[in-house]
Amino acid sequence: MTQRAPILIFDLDGTLADTAHDLIATLNVLLAREGLPSVAPSAARSLVGAGARALIERGFALEGAPLAAERVDSLVQAFLAHYEAHIADESRLFPGALEALDHFAETGFRLAVCTNKPERLARLLLEKLGAADRFAAICGRGTFPMHKPDPRTLALTIEAADGDPLRAVMVGDSKTDIDTARNAGAPVVAVDFGYTEIPVAEFAPDRLISHFDELWEAARALLPPSAFIRT
Repeated sequence: MTQRAPILIFDLDGTLADTAHDLIATLNVLLAREGLPSVAPSAARSLVGAGARALIERGFALEGAPLAAERVDSLVQAFLAHYEAHIADESRLFPGALEALDHFAETGFRLAVCTNKPERLARLLLEKLGAADRFAAICGRGTFPMHKPDPRTLALTIEAADGDPLRAVMVGDSKTDIDTARNAGAPVVAVDFGYTEIPVAEFAPDRLISHFDELWEAARALLPPSAFIRT
């Protein structure tokens, strides 16, 4: 039986792509409609990373206008409609991300995305950033009945990409990503440039990197040598 390929599974927002400006800009559109002040992009670390609903709730609370639950539902729909139309106005892949993806692919790795961003928006963003074709699977909220940190989300993403669960590494920027990997029994590399208010190092990832140039050595430290021998 042919052995499945080793695999890297990436979070999206704050890991592969710097999306905070477009997310905050969309939040500010909603705030302006309510006559509230804008949120500064510098607030991204404390607001972004837990999905549209949490972003809206946190943003309105920050401006002294906490929302009732029933209001959030309609605002989420308005948020998603505006965000989809402006999803890559300023969003970019982080430095070195594309080169790292290509390096691993050339060595025989499968690549996948496992995000809590809605799958449709995740695909759209990666298409606009010219990276969608690098991934054997792009899985987001709505792809499966569950989402991160449920370990089944990671396991099903690996399966969808036809990767080897015994030679898999999760790459993320948050406690949610680290918990997902831990719950699934997979090693995890964290990037320290993402959107977590608490420094991600405090959640004890297996490896911590500050640039995608460091991902190769981090993965080599976590996977068996066979993962780096193309067959």
